[in-house]
Formats: sequence, structure tokens, C-alpha cells
Amino acid sequence: MEYILAPSILAADFGNLRQDVKTVAEAGAQYIHIDVMDGMFVPSISFGMPVIKSIRSCTDKVFDVHMMVEDPGRYVESIRAAGADIITVHQEACTHLDRVIGQIKASGAKAGVALNPATPVSTLECVLDQVDMVLVMSVNPGFGGQKFIPYTLDKVRALRQYFDRKGLSTDIQVDGGVSAANVKEIMLAGANVFVAGSAVFGGDAAARTKEFVEIFSSMQ
Repeated sequence: MEYILAPSILAADFGNLRQDVKTVAEAGAQYIHIDVMDGMFVPSISFGMPVIKSIRSCTDKVFDVHMMVEDPGRYVESIRAAGADIITVHQEACTHLDRVIGQIKASGAKAGVALNPATPVSTLECVLDQVDMVLVMSVNPGFGGQKFIPYTLDKVRALRQYFDRKGLSTDIQVDGGVSAANVKEIMLAGANVFVAGSAVFGGDAAARTKEFVEIFSSMQ
């Protein structure tokens, strides 16, 4: 299984954003995680297409865009045009989830679906075979620096068992409270893509990225 680090630029220095992206990319991060927030689905407002487009040229790493917005289908084509490679939408934000997954795939991006901590995996039963990635939120979305919610690991285990049983290589991403101290436990539960914000950008971003990469190598 390939393990992937996706540093969240929500925790980066916005005044030095392009350089921060280059730093983690050069240190071994495979994805750049970009949280788009609208102030409605979650309390915070972050950034949108202009910011994504402005940093697209500074790296060829995968842009992993997490849409924490109401009715995200409205923005799929624009987010893709700005440079997204993966577009993840929340089950809780989509009235017609199947339709939105279809929109994402039609745009040429990979399709991900996110679940809030209290949303059961069973709500995705009809679409699990269609998606490229499931994002398990291990904190309530909207703010960085929160504490990891332990019961979300049960959802990771359930998803990995489902995908293994079906013979699918679907990625399982975990976002929220992920650190070098707990990432092995999350890996053992079955996740393979890890979003880390303050755990990367809260100090020496290059050194912290390399620490995650070394942990991943030790678990291969």
C-alpha cells in the first residue's frame, strides 16, 4: 500500500504560501491539501479558485481539494479549471451525491467523498464503488489544530474491510489531529492518505514532512 502525506495549506503562512508549498513538495509530500470553506457548511471562510490557481504553477504535486461548502456541485468545473486533481465533497453537503460524483469525474478529476465524524459509513453504501477516495474527518471540520477523535478509526477499519473484500484499491484519507505521534495507529487501521496541517506547518515544515515520510517507509 502506498502511503501519502497531504500537508494542509490552511496551516501554512499565507504571506509565504508559494514557498511553503514548494518546501513540503521538495521534502517528500505527494499531495497538497487545499481546504475550500464557505462560511456556511463550516463556520470559517478560507479561499477559493484564485488562490488555487495562483499556486498551481509552483509545483506539479497532486492538488487535493477538500470542498467544505454547501452545494459543491456548483463549483466543480471552476475548481478543476483552477488546478484541482482530486475534488472531495461532503456527503452531508450534497442533496444529489451521485450526480456530484459524476460531475467530478466528467471534469477529469478524481472523486472523493468526505464524512463528518458523526456520519456513519453506511450513508455511502450506494456510491462506495464509484469513488476514488473516502475522506474520514477525525475532527469536526472548520478549524485547524483540533484533537483527534478516536472513534473515527472504527470507520477507517470498516471502509478498509469493505474495499479489501471488493478487491478495490480505493484510498482512505484521514483529516484532523493527525501527527507523527499517532499516524502509525491510523495507518494500521487502514488509512493510506494523511492530511496534516499544524503537524507540518507548525514548525520546520521540511523536517516534519521528512519525519512523516520516514514513518511511512518504516511501515512498508
